[in-house]
Amino acid sequence: MTKALSLDLRERVVAAVEGGLSCRQAAERFGVGSASAIRWCQRARETGTPKSAPQGGDHRSQRIEAERDLILGIVDRTGDITLVELQAELATRGHRFSIGALWRFFARHGITWKKRPRMPASRIVRTS
Repeated sequence: MTKALSLDLRERVVAAVEGGLSCRQAAERFGVGSASAIRWCQRARETGTPKSAPQGGDHRSQRIEAERDLILGIVDRTGDITLVELQAELATRGHRFSIGALWRFFARHGITWKKRPRMPASRIVRTS
């Protein structure tokens, strides 16, 4: 994804349009695309500023968050469960989530657990 152009440039294009130039003329004058100038002017009329909208971010976590109680209930009940097992359990209940979505869900809620205790070093053979 490309980076948004500076607010200063956007404001100068909008000011030129408000000063009497058409959007296409202002775009040519400042070396930007005409579609960009049109969008910036439209955004300035709607919101009062040509500032760019936030980019990226999570747009789908509300689907897994709606099942928060179910997921946490399964984890509390079973205790030692892997993400693959949790994914399969949720699928039997009609909810399909990827391993990555489950991983991010637990990271968002600060839930971590170690599956096994650390093994002691071998006394018979060198391990490294």
